[in-house]
Amino acid sequence: MSHVRSIKTVLKSEPTLEGAGVHLKRAFGFYQIPMFDPFLLLDDFHSDNPAHYIAGFPWHPHRGIETITYMLHGHVEHGDSLGNQGDIREGEVQWMTAGSGIIHQEMPRSSDRTLLWGFQLWANLPASDKMMNPRYRDITKSMIPVVKTGSDIEIRVICGKIGNVSGPVTDIIIQPEYLDVSIPPDGIWTHPVKTGKTLFAYVISGKAYFDSDRDGRIMAMRGAYDTALQDTCMVEPESVVLYENGESVEITASDQGVRFLLISGNPLREPIAWHGPIVMNTDEELVTAFREYREGSFIKFKG
Repeated sequence: MSHVRSIKTVLKSEPTLEGAGVHLKRAFGFYQIPMFDPFLLLDDFHSDNPAHYIAGFPWHPHRGIETITYMLHGHVEHGDSLGNQGDIREGEVQWMTAGSGIIHQEMPRSSDRTLLWGFQLWANLPASDKMMNPRYRDITKSMIPVVKTGSDIEIRVICGKIGNVSGPVTDIIIQPEYLDVSIPPDGIWTHPVKTGKTLFAYVISGKAYFDSDRDGRIMAMRGAYDTALQDTCMVEPESVVLYENGESVEITASDQGVRFLLISGNPLREPIAWHGPIVMNTDEELVTAFREYREGSFIKFKG
């Protein structure tokens, strides 16, 4: 029998502003280093008020990381220093490897009262690959397989594998898994996860028990969880569950059902030097990156 992972901690996402004034919820970020290694940040941008997001994320640099954008509703136009242009629309993913350096913009588009809802995850690159050539992967909705089980559980496989079904994103250094899972009311889902991988879940809607023991081992690092929630391990939307090590997870939906992201990857266990959109291993590398950006020599790969 496999060792089912227990909950290490639960964080409630917090409101913040990014870009040119985009309102979003941050599930985890700079202050949680290195707890989520190799992941650096997860943002949930979710609003039907264009004033909260239309200013977007104008031209800015990245180096040393990968950014993964997944849209549930609405769409975001993007462009970059390599000449790439396009849209990320409902159900689509953009997996961008910044590597040695890229300058890009991400600009939400909408009409009045259009719901914009998506997630951006930052994944770290190891020191040996931080200066690799940048690349984009635009994943359309039709490319993402949907696996349905006999108990009406539905899993969109962006990266990783469910049974014999693999997601379209492959050849990623940290060997991640990225799943969008929907469990119907009172349904139970068990999923194997390789020992040693960092694993977390982010609740999109509904509620669920994320610990098979339901023993209340929730240590809320920030935000307020009421006594009933702590006693039952019932985790609510806009919360991230970080797991202990183990071989599998067992998740039981509430009578409302639940939808969540389940994401895992191999930790790097390397030093992190992080300022704004650039993540390196040393302060000296950060100084070099920002100097090159000011001087116009930031881009190493012309495409």
